[in-house]
Amino acid sequence: MDWIIGAVCASMVAGAAYAKKSLTLSGCLAAIMMGTIYYGAGNLFWFGTLLLFFITSTLLSRFRKDRKQELEKSYAKSGNRDAGQVMANGGMGMFLCLGYWIFPHPAWIYAFIGVMATVTSDTWATELGSLSRKPPRSVLTWKVLTPGASGGVSLLGTLAAAVGGALIGAGAFFFSWIAGVEGLGLLSWIFVGLVGGLAGAFADSYLGATVQMMYRCTVCGREVEVHEHCGHPTVRARGWSWMSNDLVNVLSSVIGGCVAIGLGNILAL
Repeated sequence: MDWIIGAVCASMVAGAAYAKKSLTLSGCLAAIMMGTIYYGAGNLFWFGTLLLFFITSTLLSRFRKDRKQELEKSYAKSGNRDAGQVMANGGMGMFLCLGYWIFPHPAWIYAFIGVMATVTSDTWATELGSLSRKPPRSVLTWKVLTPGASGGVSLLGTLAAAVGGALIGAGAFFFSWIAGVEGLGLLSWIFVGLVGGLAGAFADSYLGATVQMMYRCTVCGREVEVHEHCGHPTVRARGWSWMSNDLVNVLSSVIGGCVAIGLGNILAL
């Protein structure tokens, strides 16, 4: 029955997102599969946390969208997410959910919150940080960068990342209480989400500034994540050819999850 409930709920949410063009068709199908597993193999704790990330991030992607349209042309990820982007953001959590289903242990839960806090922090930092009136600075050299440049950080983006991670931590406490999952107290969960999310978000910025594959627009000269910009093909600028934005998201999620495991184990003593 839980699998049926998960499939129905996931279909409703993903279908609505597809209708609003927040997901492509492949992204919609991936979200349905993912949501079904989150609820079927898990419970409301897992499914609710996923929804908290998805709904808040979708709403933020539409916040002041007119001001972000130009910058979004430089991003490999945008408000209209395909299957690859859906899996990059929620796939790791899905495997952690299956791991907990097969072999229950608190480490799976801590890692899950760290992963979801990371993708939430990263998304919030991108969506709100791009609205900052001050240009971002390089996470490596602290030099001023062009808005939208990979590896850039800003005060507004960092604050948004912190709030996003803390919200996932607060949601973890609420959903664990509803679902009857043993876990940490409210402040401990918020701390795990906050620190885990920030660690993952900064790891994402570091990888974006060092090894992520980036391209350069031959028209405006901007460094971008896409193969075409200003109506013309871009050329390779730097980074490893196989290090895509989606893979950077996965690796930063792993880092956020590992940080959360360590914090969770310490706070549970």
